[in-house]
Amino acid sequence: MANVGKHVSADVPGPALKRALTTPLLYFFILGDVLGAGVYVLVGQVAADTGGAVWVPLVVALLLALLTAASYAELATKYPRAGGASHYATRAFGPFAGFVAGFCMLAAGIVSVAALARGFGGDYLSAFVTLPVGAVAVLFLAVLALVNARGIKESTRANVVATLVEVGGLAVIVVLGGWLLLRGDGDAGRLLRLGTPEKGAAAAVLSGSVLAYYSFVGFETSVNVAEETRDPRRSYPRALFGALATAGAVYVLVGLAASAAVPTSRLAGSSGPLLEVVKAAGGVPTRLFSAIALVAVANGALLTGIMSSRLAYGMARDGLLPAVLTKVLPGRRTPWAAIAVTTLLAMLLALTGSVATLASTLVLLLLVVFFMVNTAVLVLRRDPGGADHFRTPTALPVLGAASCVALATQIEAEVWLRGLAVVAVGTVLAALAAVRRTGRGDREGDTDGAGSAREPGMR
Repeated sequence: MANVGKHVSADVPGPALKRALTTPLLYFFILGDVLGAGVYVLVGQVAADTGGAVWVPLVVALLLALLTAASYAELATKYPRAGGASHYATRAFGPFAGFVAGFCMLAAGIVSVAALARGFGGDYLSAFVTLPVGAVAVLFLAVLALVNARGIKESTRANVVATLVEVGGLAVIVVLGGWLLLRGDGDAGRLLRLGTPEKGAAAAVLSGSVLAYYSFVGFETSVNVAEETRDPRRSYPRALFGALATAGAVYVLVGLAASAAVPTSRLAGSSGPLLEVVKAAGGVPTRLFSAIALVAVANGALLTGIMSSRLAYGMARDGLLPAVLTKVLPGRRTPWAAIAVTTLLAMLLALTGSVATLASTLVLLLLVVFFMVNTAVLVLRRDPGGADHFRTPTALPVLGAASCVALATQIEAEVWLRGLAVVAVGTVLAALAAVRRTGRGDREGDTDGAGSAREPGMR
């Protein structure tokens, strides 16, 4: 741990990203990413695992997410740079761990964008027009890349509009659920039914919390735009905890409304559970919710695409990926090379149709990353950082790391096999990067006699 406390210079050579995000824009960025497409299928999946009391695992998942969010708040305000988890793990444990963390996040992000692109071209779009899913996905990703490259401010302004649409649609669900109860067509008793014939109450809450946890993990993408935030030390904690609190309240209200309004078996058997509420209540066009779902999918893909490109940019700047990924547009100062590469990879996954086999590994990959982030907070306490950065109580990252282990034990064996395969690829690539870095260090050492060119904080 000898490298802990040594700073990688904040004055990084090369063009910097533009600081354009205010606290409100960052708040909507996080809220829009958390309230993504998952909410439109989440309630049914959780109901299948836990019964009618879907609000219980939602609350548990929110509390678990807040543990890791507190660690991100400390690290993002202490080191406000693109790269996120990769950068933190590099500082704490060296570039090998940084590469593995970054690779897991990058893989999860690219697969997520590809899956959302296919989702955009699927059932929701077919409510209006039927087109080949692959062609729609490629065109969709190309448009998102152009929006991403235009600028962070433009992207996040589009996100504000999309987030307001999403929240408005979810508010309609809450109102319809209340209306069904008032007219006597609902059943509030379902809200207290916890457990299924196959699982007791405790097991149902734990397994349901794994599904619900996935709905809150969008917050980690925001650390990759901390460098583009005007005052990250002040803005980031406010935006992060405010957005998670808002998302948690919305999720719980939607879960209460849906479960009270629609029988649990009907929710569990539907791929569009919120649409079941609309059908039960009547009076609202079902196409309206198809349109809202398309907005949610597009918004989630845009924000995850921003995260993926900034993460690739940050890893390249830390020397963990090829330096070409640090290229930015001269006027817009957006990382065009990273945007292009991550978009092309997402297009490839969307066209090959392998997204379905990888999508279930996302939670596992994120739990690996979150475990590393929670432990990095504790290791990096040796580095005092700036006097005004956010500091979380020590117990929270400890509990956060433990929660990652607990949730990982609930993931199926076949998902572990796929997830470990991805981690293995990242480990091999990290080893190759370490060999190249050692070779460069030896050559530089021959020149200056001391190897002083090696970047501070790197092993």
